[in-house]
Amino acid sequence: MGAKHSRASSNDKDPKSLLLGKRQKFSSWDDTLLLGKDPRSLLKRGMRHVSFSLVTKGMTDVPDFLWGLLEVQKLNLSHNQLRVLPPEVGRLTRIVVLNLCGNHLKSLPREVSLLQNLKVLFLNMNCLAEVPAELSLCKNLEVLSMSHNCLSQLPASFADLSRLRKLNLSNNYFAHIPICVFSLKELDFLHVGFNRLENIAESIQCLASLQIFIAESNNIHSFSRSLCLVTTLELLNLNNNDIQTLPDELYLLSRLGRIAWNPMDKGLHISHNPLSKPLPELVEGGLEMLYSYLKDKKHN
Repeated sequence: MGAKHSRASSNDKDPKSLLLGKRQKFSSWDDTLLLGKDPRSLLKRGMRHVSFSLVTKGMTDVPDFLWGLLEVQKLNLSHNQLRVLPPEVGRLTRIVVLNLCGNHLKSLPREVSLLQNLKVLFLNMNCLAEVPAELSLCKNLEVLSMSHNCLSQLPASFADLSRLRKLNLSNNYFAHIPICVFSLKELDFLHVGFNRLENIAESIQCLASLQIFIAESNNIHSFSRSLCLVTTLELLNLNNNDIQTLPDELYLLSRLGRIAWNPMDKGLHISHNPLSKPLPELVEGGLEMLYSYLKDKKHN
C-alpha cells in the first residue's frame, strides 16, 4: 500500500516540477512560458512607463520573446551573464531607460542607434573596450553611465549628444578626458574618477553648466586654472591625486561653499594630496580661510 501510494503521489506532481526536476522556485517569466501564457502579461504598466525586468536571472542569452514586447519603455537586464546584446534590441524603439549593468558585454550592436527615444543608458560593470559611434545617434540621451569597464577613448561623434546631462566614465583606463566631452554644453555631472588622468585640459571651461565634477583617485599633478572658470560648480572632488599647489583664482568657485570630507557632500574635496605648506593648515581651517589666503596672495 505504501509503495502504491508513493507512485500515485509522483504521478500527481505539478507538470512544472517534472520539467525542472528538483527546482522549487520559479521566476515569473519561467512560470509564464511553461504555462504558455503571453509574455506581455509580464509587463508592468505604471503611470508613465511600461517596464520589463529580468534582473539577476543568471542568463547568458536574452530570451527571444523579449524582442516581441514592442511596447516596453523601461528594460532592466542587469546583473546577468550576458556576453552579447543582439541586434534585435533595435526593434524596441519605445525604450526610454535601458539598464545593462553587471553583465559581461564586450561590445554593443550598431542597432542601438535605432533607440531614438532612449534617455537613460546604464552600462556599468561590463567588459566594454569600446562603444559604437552609432550610439551618438540617440539624440535624446540624457544620462549615460559606463563606469567599471575597459574604456580608454570615446568616438568623436559623442560630441553630438547635445542633450546629455550626466556622464559617468569612472573606473576605466582614460589617460585624458575625451575631447568630445567638452562639446557637451548641457552636462551638469561628470565623473572621471579612478582613471589614469595626469591633467585636466583647459577645455574644461567649456562646460558652462557643470555642477558636479569628480576626478578623484587619478594621477593629476596640477589644479587647472581653467577649472576655476567653471563657476557653476557645487561639488569638486580631486581627492587622492598628486596636487601640490592651488590656483589663486580658486575663490571664483563661490558655489562650492565649504571644504567637504564626506564623499556625498557638496563642496571642495581636496584631501589626500601632497599640498605644500601652508595649504594643509588652511584647508583644515575651512574654505573661507583658504579663499582669503589665495586672494591676498594674488593681489600682493
